[in-house]
Amino acid sequence: MKTMSNGTPLFWMTMAVVSAAFGALHGLLFGDGPKLAGVLYGTGVGLLVIAYERGLFLAGYSRRLRQLPTLAYFAAAEISLVLVIVTAMSLTGLIIWALGIADKPFLEAVTPKLSTIPFALAVSALIVAVLRVRDLIGSETFTSFILGRYHRPVSEERVFLFLDLAGSTTYAERHGDLAAQELLKAVFAAIAEPVRRYRGQIDDYVGDQVIVSWPLARGIEQSRCVACVFAIRRILEADRDAWRARFALVPELRAALHGGSVVTAEVGVDRHKIAYFGDVMNATARLEGLCRETGRGVLISDAILARLPALPDGIEAEALGGYRLRGRSETMAVHALAERRAPVTAGAANPPAGAGAGRKPAVPDFAPRPRRPQAEVSVPGRSPASA
Repeated sequence: MKTMSNGTPLFWMTMAVVSAAFGALHGLLFGDGPKLAGVLYGTGVGLLVIAYERGLFLAGYSRRLRQLPTLAYFAAAEISLVLVIVTAMSLTGLIIWALGIADKPFLEAVTPKLSTIPFALAVSALIVAVLRVRDLIGSETFTSFILGRYHRPVSEERVFLFLDLAGSTTYAERHGDLAAQELLKAVFAAIAEPVRRYRGQIDDYVGDQVIVSWPLARGIEQSRCVACVFAIRRILEADRDAWRARFALVPELRAALHGGSVVTAEVGVDRHKIAYFGDVMNATARLEGLCRETGRGVLISDAILARLPALPDGIEAEALGGYRLRGRSETMAVHALAERRAPVTAGAANPPAGAGAGRKPAVPDFAPRPRRPQAEVSVPGRSPASA
């Protein structure tokens, strides 16, 4: 199961610039000013350290380190970081020597300076610490904190996706809470990549539920919010053998998409967080609960479906009618989303190779359909979610 998060091209470009700046700072503080060689050393060391921290290499070794007792882990992690820094200095020195950028003998170019290692270690530890805080609270939330975007409450429009792991309570009863937590951890890790790919942000984990959101314009553009849901479902399905081998099941997620106007604000004193307030949050939670009532895996409100330019290829919508969710005086028009199944005709169980190749799926017809009688549905609510 692929769960590694390696960052976007923008992330790596930003890290390269930050590392280069620290390389220039070293020359300014300890040398005769910033030089190209110093900038290159800073870039090389910074990128290799971050690649190690992100798990691009020696990932298994890093996982084994984290299983050590706390004091042993800190000692081993620091020694490992020093070794990575020394290796990065040597490799960068080799490149600089090969390009003739610095007029140094080969051995001098590839031999790290002992006086530089403490500075590189301190800077690397600072960058890694900042990245871990960023990963902990989410990149967009981290940026919002830095910029003070939500120091004062802001009214904005967002799309919300509530994902709930079906059968998690039964799994915990059979296998215990620790095993259930391992399952949730693996599922949440698998969700991260599609969310990032479709430019969403994970706002919160509430028990076995994940809350994802987009600014409204970004979420409906290219139908990203819908594409994200089915990308997640495909990833889980593609690794079904691995899931069965590890957990004896294939995770199944219920999903609800809804959106509208919310108030976003930074709250808290000892622990700050960015929270969303408004009826949209409660309505999305109740819509997710409606998945159980209707037996459908993915539901979307008409408020979002009507604003999508088109559904992604292969996805179709079925109007389920209007539902009056608990706590709401007005009905909500609800649609079920599903992947379109290829029609099977008599005698076509084994179609010729290439039959139908290149055909573009027809765009689903969203014309109003006859609605069944409105249903008064009482769906257990959840507490308002926060980012």
